[in-house]
Amino acid sequence: MLHCNMNKQLSPALHRDLEDVLGSLQHARRTGDLGRLALLTYWDVRKWARFAHREALAELAAEAITPEPHASRAAFLSRVDHVIAELENIRSGLH
Repeated sequence: MLHCNMNKQLSPALHRDLEDVLGSLQHARRTGDLGRLALLTYWDVRKWARFAHREALAELAAEAITPEPHASRAAFLSRVDHVIAELENIRSGLH
């Protein structure tokens, strides 16, 4: 898990954006929308992570999508689930 900066307070705008990105990811995951999961993970999570100064999360999101074709759907979903878990950990650390 990415624990660096977990206790850092987020601005209200970053907190709202975190909730939006996480909610969108969770919805795409529930509905099995792989294209949307890839888009959200690569663009929205990385953008949010960079604004929040969480470079390790930005790199994790990029690595979940870019290195090479995934061996299977399950392998792709496993990587995305890891990103979702990190976002949930950040959110739970804020409350």
